[in-house]
Amino acid sequence: MRGYDGVLVEEHLRELAGHLHGPGRLKSDLITEARHALLDAAEAYREDGLPAAEAERRAVAEFGNPTQLVPGYQAELTAGALRRLAVRALAVAVALMAGGDLTWRGAHWDGGPPPVGYHVLSASLNGIWGLVAGLALAGLLLGFLAARYRSARLPRLGRAVGFGLTGALGLGALAGSALLAWSIGLWQAALTWPPMILGAVLTGVAWFALARAARCWLLATR
Repeated sequence: MRGYDGVLVEEHLRELAGHLHGPGRLKSDLITEARHALLDAAEAYREDGLPAAEAERRAVAEFGNPTQLVPGYQAELTAGALRRLAVRALAVAVALMAGGDLTWRGAHWDGGPPPVGYHVLSASLNGIWGLVAGLALAGLLLGFLAARYRSARLPRLGRAVGFGLTGALGLGALAGSALLAWSIGLWQAALTWPPMILGAVLTGVAWFALARAARCWLLATR
């Protein structure tokens, strides 16, 4: 294997990166930091008189192989993925709790006010989003702590909160879809109600962002 002009370093970093899963920007930052550390170490060995190939080989050997490095790097990526999911979930939960009813303000329901069951489902949905907000706050705290403190307990707690948050989001999606379908059944003109159309577009964008963040976190926990 050729080991000059940073070739050995780059091959080592590509192998390491292939084992890591998580937010792309954070992963790129971690690999960049590792590259700088390896090149600085190799440069120090070259200044001591070693040939470039041997300097890189020693720098890579001292840095560690992927089997040794992946657990630490992956823990940081998992914490970062949880933070990203929690931030998006918290923003969506707060927005929906604060503005969900605005999409129906001024609407004229066909056949009178919605039935009791509709109101129960609507209230349950608000409760679900309250749960999402609480879990998101817990995820932010645990993600922050896990990135700064080495503790076997914090990653386990983070996984539990992350799975709970993902499940609550799935439940919120189901309940929200059911409420929307029921609303359209009660008031067919909802499909042409401007606040409803705007709300549906914004909610769709939010759910797309949440789905990507949730997928990234699930991949990071593998």
